[in-house]
Amino acid sequence: MTDAEHIHDAEGLEQARDIAEVPAVELINTVAIHLLSAAAVKVGLADDPEQQLDLDEARKLINALAGLVTAAAPEVGSMHAAPLRDGLRSVQLAFREASAIPDAPGKGPGEKWTGPVV
Repeated sequence: MTDAEHIHDAEGLEQARDIAEVPAVELINTVAIHLLSAAAVKVGLADDPEQQLDLDEARKLINALAGLVTAAAPEVGSMHAAPLRDGLRSVQLAFREASAIPDAPGKGPGEKWTGPVV
């Protein structure tokens, strides 16, 4: 094994130890915030007016966020789940507004898990 491979392995073990110390609720919230932030940018909620809409990417991110928030809600508790649900609803509504041809109620991104957002 080369020196570079040893260094890479050591870094991987260190990262694994670091993540092992992080509570599950914190990891879930961090991932959800990243998905929420990325979806917000893709639906045009970013401060940057030059940012282009990318509704295809936004749909994927919102679907993933909705699945995570819905599945994790019982695990993280209402204190953490409520703001995530609010953020999810905001990007779902922004997606609906940005869409030239709106999805039918219940068929928009994430609505499989959240129900219709109107």
